Amino acid sequence: MSEGLKAKIENLPENPGVYQFLDERGKILYVGKAKNLRNRVRSYFHLNNPSARISLMVKKINDIQLIVTDSEVEALVLENNLIKELKPRYNVLLKDDKSFPFIKVTNEEYPRIFPTRQLTRDGSKYFGPYTDVRNMKASLRVINHIFKIRSCRLALNDKSIGEKKFKLCLDYHIKKCDAPCEGFISSEEYRKLVNQASKVISGKTKELVAELKEKMDTAASELHFELAASLRDKLAKLEVLQNKQKVISEDDIDRDIIAVAAMGKDAACSIFNIRSGKLISKKQMGVAVEEECSKEELYLSIIKQYYANEFIDIPKEIVLEVELSEDDSLLEWLRIRADKKVELFTPKRGDLKSLLKLCQDNANLQLGEIQLQKMKRDGNIPHTLAALKRDLRLTKVPRRIECFDISNLQSSDIVGGMVCFVDGKPKKSEYRKFLIEDLEYNDDFESIRQIVFRRYSRVKEEKLPMPDLIIIDGGKGQLSSALHSLNRLGLGNTNIIGLAKRLEEIFLPEDSNPVIIPKVSSSLKLLQIIRDETHRYAITFHRQRRSKRIISTELTEIPGIGAKLAEKLLTKFDSIEQIRSSSEEILGQVVGLKKAEIIYKYFQEVGDHEPKI
Repeated sequence: MSEGLKAKIENLPENPGVYQFLDERGKILYVGKAKNLRNRVRSYFHLNNPSARISLMVKKINDIQLIVTDSEVEALVLENNLIKELKPRYNVLLKDDKSFPFIKVTNEEYPRIFPTRQLTRDGSKYFGPYTDVRNMKASLRVINHIFKIRSCRLALNDKSIGEKKFKLCLDYHIKKCDAPCEGFISSEEYRKLVNQASKVISGKTKELVAELKEKMDTAASELHFELAASLRDKLAKLEVLQNKQKVISEDDIDRDIIAVAAMGKDAACSIFNIRSGKLISKKQMGVAVEEECSKEELYLSIIKQYYANEFIDIPKEIVLEVELSEDDSLLEWLRIRADKKVELFTPKRGDLKSLLKLCQDNANLQLGEIQLQKMKRDGNIPHTLAALKRDLRLTKVPRRIECFDISNLQSSDIVGGMVCFVDGKPKKSEYRKFLIEDLEYNDDFESIRQIVFRRYSRVKEEKLPMPDLIIIDGGKGQLSSALHSLNRLGLGNTNIIGLAKRLEEIFLPEDSNPVIIPKVSSSLKLLQIIRDETHRYAITFHRQRRSKRIISTELTEIPGIGAKLAEKLLTKFDSIEQIRSSSEEILGQVVGLKKAEIIYKYFQEVGDHEPKI
């Protein structure tokens, strides 16, 4: 650290403001805001930094620039603007969503409603952005049809309409427009229709339906039957549109659900927009990060950058996976932006927790797509595999990974499963199933020894590619059994580990102490994904075997009952005992009266021949 930098750090002010870290070439590395510049900036230069990313950045810092502000909220706004403008390397950046369209309600005497990608400060209202363009356009067509919003680009105002400059177009004749160009509807009435359409777009359909029902009842009671019929037809169309919107919660609170998925340098964000209890839109966005960083830092950056867009609607409640430490200044900034109180909420249980998990699943899917596209684009080794090589001290990058698991129930139908991942992605054509032979009791060690020997005997015989890493679902005992089989085949030098589920301990050959990888590490997450997929595959095979055995030994012994009919019965009744105890009438509802009579008589005869105790 240079003397000039040391002097700057020693003389930092205690005011709120924004700080910028520069490298030796004057390039900005990072922009941050602080309530107390002195405390915040000096914390970066402590010996124990929270992440490798920050440590690497600190080594490159050659100069610091400060901008003092009157409050932390001002600092937050300035930080956002600088990040957008400068795009510093070590800041988390929400990828630009300018390619996503908005729905625009124009600021005209007779407003129009249409999709646009151009945002201008002309007093118009914007809704969005929409990532699902097809659904947005379909909804917009329905809305324009219900409320008869004009589609022309004519410069309409009361003066031009009075001069009769325009002629009726086809939209009027097919009842898609009320012809404001001919003065058939006043600007006041037309604006009411536009306001109603805006309510539907913003998810306030329930509120609008209640309002229109009241107007319809009033019109009917005052004997204005034509108006009442028109409102009735409009309500019917709105009900169809409302039914298409997925009901998420019973309350009417407007909220956004935000979930983030990250692995190495790749991250993705999923946002669910819920208005009046209905999911009105979903957004998927990429996030640019230089190195792995904490979930809290990702969420803070995403919230600041997403809601900094003046055209984004800020709801009453924002649901997150983690609690944020910078709540006060962030909430004050959101309150100023939204002109109402905004709350951050982290659910622990219930419907919102389930919804957050659904949002998280969407983020994970988006992350997988980002990584897949990245791999297709440059063909590089995924960062996660490089991290796995480092963390497990492997001899080469594990591009091909094979994982084994055993599944059984009380020593019956013992089976094994093997899954294969290539470049961090499952290759299902390479999955393999194993029936455990000559084993009448549950012995995981012998089962692992058997399937590993059978798998790699065949690999050697058929000259198939060997995996770069073998994973055994289990602890030290299972690992030793697998290693015994590999040594018998002369493959003892293959990279192999045991992954114990209870504490996520990783066992290596000839090492009595387990390796512990940090829980936030992308390499551990990949190992968990592979292990869970192997468990799913093995247990699915076990259930299939067990179902076939039950069907073949019980129901298919009945004359006239085949495997398909037996499977249909088990799907309905869950167990043989339920079928045995059911009446002939109940069975007849599933398989018909003739088959029901055969089944019922069979179980009655079996029961009569059972020895009495």
